[in-house]
Amino acid sequence: MILAKHQRGPHVAALAPTTISERAPALDWSAIAADLDAQGYTTTGALLAGEECTALAESYVADDLFRSTIVMARHGFGRGEYKYFAHPLPAAVSELRTALYPPLAEIANRWNERMGIAVRYPRDHATFLKRCRDAGQAKPTPLLLRYGPDDYNCLHQDLYGEHVFPLQVAFLLSQPGTDFIGGEFVLTEQRPRMQSRAEVVPLRQGEGVIFPVHHRPVKGTRGTYRVTMRHGVSRIRSGRRHTLGIIFHDAK
Repeated sequence: MILAKHQRGPHVAALAPTTISERAPALDWSAIAADLDAQGYTTTGALLAGEECTALAESYVADDLFRSTIVMARHGFGRGEYKYFAHPLPAAVSELRTALYPPLAEIANRWNERMGIAVRYPRDHATFLKRCRDAGQAKPTPLLLRYGPDDYNCLHQDLYGEHVFPLQVAFLLSQPGTDFIGGEFVLTEQRPRMQSRAEVVPLRQGEGVIFPVHHRPVKGTRGTYRVTMRHGVSRIRSGRRHTLGIIFHDAK
C-alpha cells in the first residue's frame, strides 16, 4: 500500500456570503473538477462556520431528528456510532445537499461519459430524488457520525440501492488537535493489477472532502478505466470527533 499526503488545493471558500446556499456555488468549481479528475478527491475549504459545526454536532443527542442509529461494532463496520437524519432534514443539511448537487452532477455526467456508463444525472437534486423514490429509495441518507477514543471507521462504500450518485461530501464538525487527536480521513484507490494506494486527507473544522462513492475514471495507456475507491477514518487517539456525511442518493 502506497501512502500519500493530501496537498490543499486553491479553492478555499470564504465564509461570506453568509448562507450555505450562497457559499457553495461560490466555490472554485473549475479547480474542484480539476482536482477530482487528477487525484479523485478534493476539499472545499471551511465552507461551514464554527457555530454551524457546533450546532450540527450538538444535534446528535436530539433523537427526533434521526430515523435510525447504527452502532458500528455490531455490524463489523469499526467502532463508534452514526445516525441517519429523518425527514424533514435540518436546514443546513438540506441546503448543502441542494447547493452542492448541481456542479457535482456536471462532474458526475462527464465521468460517466468517460467510463462508458449510460446513466446521466439531472441538473437539480429534487429531480434526482424523484428518480430514487420511483425506484423505492425514499429514506434520507445524510448522516451524523460520532467517534470517541479508539473508535474508527473501516474502509467502505456508501451504496444504498439501484440509483447511486457517484460523489459525496464529508464535513468535519470538530476542531482537530483541540476536540480530538487522530481520526484522519482516509481514501484508498485500487487500480487493476496494482497495489492499493491510500491518501490521508487532513481537514479543518467546517471543511468538506469531496470523493467518489464507488469508482472514478483514470486515463491509461489504452484509454480510460475505472478505479475502485473506498473511504474510512483512522483510530481516534483521544477526544471526540463529529462528522456530517452528505450523500445525494436516498436508500430503500
